[in-house]
Amino acid sequence: MSEHQHQHQHHHHGHGHVPAADFDWDALAAHLEREAELRAPAVTAAAQWLRDLPSGGEVRRVLDVGSGPGVIAGLLADVFPDAEVVAVDQSAALLERARTRSGGRLNVQQAHLPEEFGKLGEADLIWSANAIHHLGDQQTALTALAGRLRPGGLLAVAERGLPLRYLPRDFGLGRPGFQARLDAAHEDGFSTMRAELPGATAEVEDWTAMLGRAGLTPSGTRAFLVDHPAPLARPAREHLHAQLARLSDQLADHLDPEDATTLAALLDAHAPTGILHRPDAFYLSAMTVHTARALPA
Repeated sequence: MSEHQHQHQHHHHGHGHVPAADFDWDALAAHLEREAELRAPAVTAAAQWLRDLPSGGEVRRVLDVGSGPGVIAGLLADVFPDAEVVAVDQSAALLERARTRSGGRLNVQQAHLPEEFGKLGEADLIWSANAIHHLGDQQTALTALAGRLRPGGLLAVAERGLPLRYLPRDFGLGRPGFQARLDAAHEDGFSTMRAELPGATAEVEDWTAMLGRAGLTPSGTRAFLVDHPAPLARPAREHLHAQLARLSDQLADHLDPEDATTLAALLDAHAPTGILHRPDAFYLSAMTVHTARALPA
């Protein structure tokens, strides 16, 4: 499911069609780990919210579907210390990273979705972040995950939220509103990615309604803020630089010359106007988590 079109597009939202053999898995894993570490406070808050929802019973087994290198699965294990936590992904390389970084605390399960939902076994809590949208038929995917829940079990799907912001609207380079224009170009690419997925099915993305159609009882939606104010620490700046470099590759043919020049300036590793050095750079987004519960026994 991951980037579901690169073998891990869900993780870093690179919506291209790149053979898995061409990936530098170590570099990808490092990028995914940095991203998850930046989001860790929000994920922990979300997991604590899930723990405190009216419960269908004891949480004995947790699945992180689309786990990548296992950072979020580790956070889930912290919040649910008595549960077996399983990192699920289609990349053996990323799962090995998850196993190693957890010191064996996590179990791992390789599964190619949507074909292998049946391999996942049952769980009391299933977490899936930014993965369902990389499967062609999102409703069928939710229904399959719902079928993996034990009676009273909880499905938590983190999808969309608010796009990342990292600079003021007018930051002194090019035309104001640069990030909004990048968002628009990215949304067009996202729609193209969705349309090209195997079994692509148009769906109004009302996640609460979709969870209801999956046979579950919606149990609440909340957004969690990811907020790292300026001045940013070096790891966050390096992550933003990597994100912008990926956008430069993906959107090169969709930006006007002025925005392309602005993006190049932000990527300049030595200039004071580059994202690695700017005092006004920050990291702000929101993660929205939709939940629903299976009927009790």
